Amino acid sequence: MTIAVTGATGFVGSAVARALLRQGHAVRVLARPGGDRRNLDGLDVQVVEGDLLDPRSLKPLVQGVGALYHVAADYRLWVRDPDAMLRANVDGTRALLREAAEAGVSRIVYTSSVATLGIDPGGRPADETTPVGLSDMVGIYKRSKYLAEQAVLELVAAGAPVVIVNPSTPIGPRDVKPTPTGRILVEAAMGRMPAFVDTGLNLVHVDDVAQGHLLAAERGAIGARYILGGEDMTLGAILRAVAAQCGRRPPVVQLPHAVVLPIAYVSEAIARLTGGEPFATVDGVRMSKKRMFFSHAKATADLGYQPRPALQAIVDALSWFRANGYIRR
Repeated sequence: MTIAVTGATGFVGSAVARALLRQGHAVRVLARPGGDRRNLDGLDVQVVEGDLLDPRSLKPLVQGVGALYHVAADYRLWVRDPDAMLRANVDGTRALLREAAEAGVSRIVYTSSVATLGIDPGGRPADETTPVGLSDMVGIYKRSKYLAEQAVLELVAAGAPVVIVNPSTPIGPRDVKPTPTGRILVEAAMGRMPAFVDTGLNLVHVDDVAQGHLLAAERGAIGARYILGGEDMTLGAILRAVAAQCGRRPPVVQLPHAVVLPIAYVSEAIARLTGGEPFATVDGVRMSKKRMFFSHAKATADLGYQPRPALQAIVDALSWFRANGYIRR
């Protein structure tokens, strides 16, 4: 059976494509013309050129496939053009899933994010039922993913066979961009994070997230959401783990959020002038005020999902970054 994957040139999508190939499936992937295709090197996949911003280019991807994994998304915490992110993440998702449903695709897995979920005010790990609304979404990325998930649920109500997965914070090999979390690991490994804020993340190995996608396709209920998480860790604990792996002293200075926020504003202003990426973002600092801890108990109970320890994910991520020249002495 041929299976279609969007986002296979990226971090999570590449892991999903590789997991499908290991199971013996024929894989068809969507890739933007002229985009970075390093994550497709050596993979026996059929490439269809297209773009989520161009609905007409999506039809060839889903014709004649048995299943679709829609992993692609514009994942940035800072963008110059927020409307472009909304068009890709919301309108592009709606257009693609409509095409897939009309083409008779029997199973669709949509990659959402824990960014769309609520945060428990008491600090306990949140789950798929933690209350949340659009007003709780900090920043354009979170808003775009929340609205995209709502669009998916509307399509499910109209008969689209979609299962939703909500990965937490994936790390691991082939983070070519890298992701915002990958950048933290790289900067920390090179000793360029002398201080940190009090926040927390749920770290998960990218290959476990990929396996969770396949389990969702096989065992997930239509319209259900499944958190694909790993292990809750404070940022301080993450930086200590990175330091231990790199033979460095971990940072000990913890900065108040009120001190970091002006730095983020300045960083974004410099990025607008230079055309680069800001090291710190305003939305990132605002999100860091809460510990983003999550429970994957539902995915474990319903899908048989079993992630490995977060330390192994950190080790594998650092090994890949080091081998590919991201971490230099």
